[in-house]
Amino acid sequence: MIVELDKSEFRKCRGLLHPEGQLEAAAIVEGMNPGRIFVDDRLQPETGLIWLGNNDGFLFIGNEDNESFNTYINHFIDSIITQEAKKVHLDCFEAIGNHNKWNEIIEEVFEHRCLGTWNQRIYLLITEKYRSNCEPILKEGYEVVKIDETLVENKGTINLDFLHAKILEFWSSPEKFLEEGCGYCVVYRHEVVSICFSGFVAGRVHGIAIETVEAHQGEKLAQKIAHQFVKDCLQNNQLPYWDCMESNKPSIAIAEKVGFEKMATYVGYEFPL
Repeated sequence: MIVELDKSEFRKCRGLLHPEGQLEAAAIVEGMNPGRIFVDDRLQPETGLIWLGNNDGFLFIGNEDNESFNTYINHFIDSIITQEAKKVHLDCFEAIGNHNKWNEIIEEVFEHRCLGTWNQRIYLLITEKYRSNCEPILKEGYEVVKIDETLVENKGTINLDFLHAKILEFWSSPEKFLEEGCGYCVVYRHEVVSICFSGFVAGRVHGIAIETVEAHQGEKLAQKIAHQFVKDCLQNNQLPYWDCMESNKPSIAIAEKVGFEKMATYVGYEFPL
């Protein structure tokens, strides 16, 4: 049997988190970022499944050798998750283990499905490694702006909906983001064209969410605001965290130019719903 926990019960899963696992899992268990948690036992959970609030995947946490959970999970996905996924137009199940012992279990449990894989990298940055001398200078017309209450409510911004939509992919409200996160964007002619902000937060660790609109890519905008984000974090004793696909060479290049160092890798799995 697998049941869904109420948000008030999420912290029961603290003991299921691996100390070197993904930031996203801790952020949701601590109630910082939105998400859903399904477990084998409501009172004393041993194994769980976290559905990331931005629909970016499902994290398996806790005991990977829980036979009753592993036996039932396929039925649960087919009967419950698939129906819920359709409501948010999600047609793929992305499975990630909170520790690498889950990999073998995921491959075994879902071997009958059309299972694909990809690799992820986790980067961290500490003060001594920050490469401040590599911060680019932007072309005329681009302006770096801190994401604050004034910007979020600025009716003069052409694509304010874009800014709000990006924040709400990760946070329950712009107010919650402003209270717990930090971020910067590049504005060009009253339009937000690049954004870098705290996507997930757990303790003093801030996971980076970054994007540049296609028409303005190649102008080093993401690199510029990544520097701004990092400086903000370091000044406030926060630890910048960068998680990206191994195939995302531009993202990796930016992280390494700023001074991030690879700390871990993990495997992601996917199959159609």
